[in-house]
Amino acid sequence: MQNQHFQPMSTRLFAAAAALLLSAGITCAADPTTTTLRIDCIFSGGPDGRHIALSSLSEAGPWAGRSGNMDRPPLRGNGQVSVREKDGGRLTYVNSFSTLFQEWLNTEEATRTDKAFENVFLVPMPEDEAVVRIELYGNRGEVIAAREFQVDPDDILIRRTRRPAAPHRYIMENGSPAEKIDLAIVAEGYTAAEAGLFYEDAAKAAESIFSHSPFKELSDRFNVVAVALPSDESGVSVPHDGVWKNTALGSHFDTFYSDRYLTTLNIFKLHDSLAGIPYEHIIILANTDTYGGGGIFNSYLLSSAHNAWTAPVIVHEFGHSFAGLADEYFYDDQYTEYYYPDAEPWEQNITTLRDFSLKWADMVPEGCTPVGKDAQQTEGWAGEPEDFEVGLYEGAGYQSEGVYRGFPECRMKINDWPSFCPVCERAISRIIEFYTE
Repeated sequence: MQNQHFQPMSTRLFAAAAALLLSAGITCAADPTTTTLRIDCIFSGGPDGRHIALSSLSEAGPWAGRSGNMDRPPLRGNGQVSVREKDGGRLTYVNSFSTLFQEWLNTEEATRTDKAFENVFLVPMPEDEAVVRIELYGNRGEVIAAREFQVDPDDILIRRTRRPAAPHRYIMENGSPAEKIDLAIVAEGYTAAEAGLFYEDAAKAAESIFSHSPFKELSDRFNVVAVALPSDESGVSVPHDGVWKNTALGSHFDTFYSDRYLTTLNIFKLHDSLAGIPYEHIIILANTDTYGGGGIFNSYLLSSAHNAWTAPVIVHEFGHSFAGLADEYFYDDQYTEYYYPDAEPWEQNITTLRDFSLKWADMVPEGCTPVGKDAQQTEGWAGEPEDFEVGLYEGAGYQSEGVYRGFPECRMKINDWPSFCPVCERAISRIIEFYTE
């Protein structure tokens, strides 16, 4: 796709026209010429506090995000970014997210040192001067850091350069970016000579996701583009094997010293790689057969591409990155608990029963009581999905006690279960509808 030329004043001209139409009782669709404001931030901290710093602002091409539900987030998330008109005016946009930084804050390492993490947020370019606010939340939903700054869309220091688009091709194209959910699948650890292999892997990844309900039934609401970002070396870094590779995004296993946790900390480079290509959600495919991956809500999904479990891992991690679903398995080996009885999780597929009415209470049969962890099988449940009913099953969110999931098994719990459970399917459907209706 070729880069387009933009007219910085078009948003204000459109706003004036929209006001005239509204005064006549006529409503307007979202402005198709709105551009994207890219906000690069650094989140940092440790035992002495948490900090949010603005790194840079840039204009990142046409707005490819949602055109409805602009003034409310899809979920609460572990943080939110909002745009409000100056002087306490109208809230024009808000979105939610999670970050690796907040995960790291729950590790032992965070009790003895400071670290910094890159983050990027995409918001519609304000029509006039506006205030951007970024908030980070703790495990009980409390604000642990916040930062506000003003943005003037005519600021000469907002970078407006246009990078050439990386090699790419569409796997699925159902309409304009303004109408559809735009999913970018990005190559990591594929050399330029391996672009053909990457395109094959990207097609398989998309097929894995859209073979699962409700993505299958709602696939016409998505565009999917494969971006063949070239790396100097083939493969990715595996620190526990002493293997370090020179790749485009510098991804590696052993994130937070967890062997299977595959992530990249180079978020600025990741978004640079997508210049000139409309996108909202990101999948990164790593050219490796080592098992692993990771998914961060409204940030990215990263998965190995050539493992026997690649297909279910991609679907599972997309449940995290796209729909904000929680892990439903439990090990009780976390340094810090993520969920507490006095706070209801924001993820839609688990509950502490603090405010269960906000979750799947309407799906539970009358008279249903929680099934304790000791009354459940430990190696999975025999049978098919239709053999079970929605209820309250103890054990989820890495904790065996006090946190409940809605179904015995689910794609968010084990790799060899064939589908998302009914609770997760409804949660995913609601997210898709939120973005597209």
